[in-house]
Amino acid sequence: MIQNLCKVCKKCSACQLSNMEYPKQLEFKQKEVQKLLDKFAPVNKIMGMDSPYNYRNKVQSVFVMTKGKKTISGVYQSANHGIAETDSCNINDSRANEIIKEIRLLMKSFSLLPYDDYSGKGFLRHVLIRHGHKSGEIMVTLVAGTPIFPRKNDFIKALLKQCPDITTVVMNVNSDPDKMLLGANQKTLYGNGYIEDELCGCKFRISPQSFYQVNSVQTEKLYGKAIEMAALSGKEKVVDAYCGIGTIGLIAAKNAASVTGVELNREAVRDAIENCRLNGIKNAYFICGDAGDFMVEQSLKGAKADVVFVDPPRAGCSKDFLVSLHKVKPKKIVYVSCNPVTLERDLRYLTRFYEVKEIQPVDMFPHTKHVECVVSMSRKAE
Repeated sequence: MIQNLCKVCKKCSACQLSNMEYPKQLEFKQKEVQKLLDKFAPVNKIMGMDSPYNYRNKVQSVFVMTKGKKTISGVYQSANHGIAETDSCNINDSRANEIIKEIRLLMKSFSLLPYDDYSGKGFLRHVLIRHGHKSGEIMVTLVAGTPIFPRKNDFIKALLKQCPDITTVVMNVNSDPDKMLLGANQKTLYGNGYIEDELCGCKFRISPQSFYQVNSVQTEKLYGKAIEMAALSGKEKVVDAYCGIGTIGLIAAKNAASVTGVELNREAVRDAIENCRLNGIKNAYFICGDAGDFMVEQSLKGAKADVVFVDPPRAGCSKDFLVSLHKVKPKKIVYVSCNPVTLERDLRYLTRFYEVKEIQPVDMFPHTKHVECVVSMSRKAE
């Protein structure tokens, strides 16, 4: 029996495996990872979730006007770029689902309309909500198509009355239909403009544009395994490439001589530096820049590292990054991947110089086809 079958799963198609019972999903993902990666080393049994529902601490909803002049909210349909209307996504944080519904009701009472990309009329495009898994703090980001927010103060007051557990509200302006969810301009309307949460014993500040893993329960398993694979003794120089807000690097800093993190997103770097302060960490340093450019520069300087954590986007690592990583000659590489296909491609290059010691899949996104892996590698003798 499949529990909590989503009513719009066929329209939305984000949860591609929702027609499978959860144990079968894990079997499917295990086989997919093995087909790609078991030529490098035996693949460990996938780490699943005890309760694989309502796990997303980051929830986004798009707002549109129907032909019948009704305001609806939901998720993009991957097949035809329409909107699948829903109030209760089974993988989204349940409190976020409720707050999005309240915002839609308030829009009606305040006569606010969704923003129309073609006419340039209306106000709200998206709502982004982040909910701290352990802190309970909630950030609501209203993504508008225009900086003009009619009756702004009254709207925020009404929202906080209906949802007093919201700790901060941010307005982000994005009028470009070709851009990603968030634009460059934003303003804090209530609270600090960020939330804090705890992961693997460290505190982290999370801003609207910062990358933070969406499944806190599984992230602790994933990062815990990555730290275990690194086997730090307290003497190592560590590089955290694609470091985001510094999660892996700051967790590793407790058992390393030094950590250098590099990240392209400037806001995430600011958060990483603040996270050092929050945790009283003195041996971690963060640089805003492209991880590939940074590694090339390090190799040209003749710099060395003992351990490099690599956590790239779905596209994987650039060829320049991999070549320079080899030149830096870390004793160990711990590669955290959100895409086994690009991981397999990168391992084909890295295994010319490194031996894969362990491959651990982690189910970060139940009911979807996605799976994360963490791989440990040791440098071959020359």
